[in-house]
Amino acid sequence: MDYRKAGVDIDATSAVLRSMKERIRSTFGGRVIGDVGHFGGLYALPGDEKRALVASCDGVGTKILLYSEAGRHEGVGEDLVSHCVNDIAVLGARPLFFLDYIAGSRLPADVLEPLLRGFTDACLSRNIALLGGETAEMPGVYAPGAYDVVGFIAGIVERADIVDGSSIESGDRLIGLPSSGLHTNGYSLARKALLEMAGLSLDDRPEGLGESVGEALLRPHLCYLRPISRLTSEGVARGFAHITGGGLEDNVPRILPDGRGARVRKGRWPVPPIFRLIQERGSVDEDEMFRVFNMGIGLVAVVAARDEERAIELCREEGTVALSIGEIVPGEREVRIAE
Repeated sequence: MDYRKAGVDIDATSAVLRSMKERIRSTFGGRVIGDVGHFGGLYALPGDEKRALVASCDGVGTKILLYSEAGRHEGVGEDLVSHCVNDIAVLGARPLFFLDYIAGSRLPADVLEPLLRGFTDACLSRNIALLGGETAEMPGVYAPGAYDVVGFIAGIVERADIVDGSSIESGDRLIGLPSSGLHTNGYSLARKALLEMAGLSLDDRPEGLGESVGEALLRPHLCYLRPISRLTSEGVARGFAHITGGGLEDNVPRILPDGRGARVRKGRWPVPPIFRLIQERGSVDEDEMFRVFNMGIGLVAVVAARDEERAIELCREEGTVALSIGEIVPGEREVRIAE
């Protein structure tokens, strides 16, 4: 089993995006900072040459189906706000406001109300304004009972404080911050392996998992704003990669300058049991697991070798475990998963 057989073709999508890069760049004008491919987009504020807006949008993928099946709609907001916050925080930004898009065949009160409560609670806890959004009932477009959500976020950063990976050098260290589980990526493959191939239900408690399948799959996407902000304010971060779809292999290269690669060393962190269960029950090759999932690392910070221990301690002071998981090496923006 692999991601494509589960219905998701990463390579095909990536090929289309690569073919459209020049056309996308043609819209930039004179105020877009950087290029296509960052976790968030940077836009210089008119009349303010010192600061830039940072924006991003995302969804929670087919995890939405599990929230719906479990009747836990309020969890969507925590996932989506955390995901979007991380995507702009890795560039050094402070989040300002959030917007949501909720669409379905119907949006009854017992679905819409917990969805909105989840968004408001997540925004309140991070001092972000829920500025607006859109709700749309579209029978015929969505299957009966189905819905989807998208989140949009904007933040601000001093242009002198943008963290874009440009200062990364060979010999720098990779600091990994653990994930809570799948976060919001790879659920088409996880559902195929566990719910279809293995015939498990969300209530089942397989040996070695330590919790139900539903509890493991619906663990919230962690927000890394505090450790990111601390490492940035202390001046030790040279780059951050939010490990989302595509895993370590696709996301770490997004911050690497030309002539730099990364070596990630397996065994430096505990892999949550849910990943091993997916691999075993779905007969998924380990290379494919690392290509699809975060495998237990939700954020990677790149720091100078001399700052490695300090960075780990700063994260610990913010209540976050941090582990040394690899190093920057000469190469062409590739990640090698090594023993």
